[in-house]
Amino acid sequence: MDDRPTRDILDATYLALCEHGFADLTVQDIAAHTETSKATIHYHYDSKRDLFVAFLADLYEGYTDHMDGVTRESPREELFALVEASLEEGDDVPGVDFRTAMLEIKAQSPYDDAFRERLREFDDYLFERIRSVVAAGIEAGEFDDDVDPDRVAEFLTTTISGAHTRRVAVDHSLDRLRETLIEYVERNLVADETAEVSA
Repeated sequence: MDDRPTRDILDATYLALCEHGFADLTVQDIAAHTETSKATIHYHYDSKRDLFVAFLADLYEGYTDHMDGVTRESPREELFALVEASLEEGDDVPGVDFRTAMLEIKAQSPYDDAFRERLREFDDYLFERIRSVVAAGIEAGEFDDDVDPDRVAEFLTTTISGAHTRRVAVDHSLDRLRETLIEYVERNLVADETAEVSA
């Protein structure tokens, strides 16, 4: 089966979401960003909700592909890179309009199991990625033996998620937090001998 129509619809959904936000978005708004008709969109997706469940799945695939590419030679450097990638801003990164729309979707998740499950996948991925890198760092002697990978992953995942909400809600830059989290890793995770070598 040719998936071109669904690819076009998902791409159009992204554009329409940035322009209109989630709450006011209609299927007609999405159709306006593609040559596909409203009827064709309804042929592929029974409702706006079904379309957004598919959209979140597609977004998750792109997110994990991008984050899977964030690798470094040492766990310490990889953790720094993960923090940077999770908080990056710029022309190649979804802007505030998109993040605002995503925040609207997140606000619906307590009332929609499918949205919540899709969003939990993003959270679980980042948590597990950080946890495994920290565990590898302990094994390699780069991080202190008394560091708890689960607690570090919980802290960093929650902080990164909150930072995105704060960026949208009060237009707070992510730059300073990036620096703060790198400092946190250096001061609280890095083994003394590793810190001395890098100094």
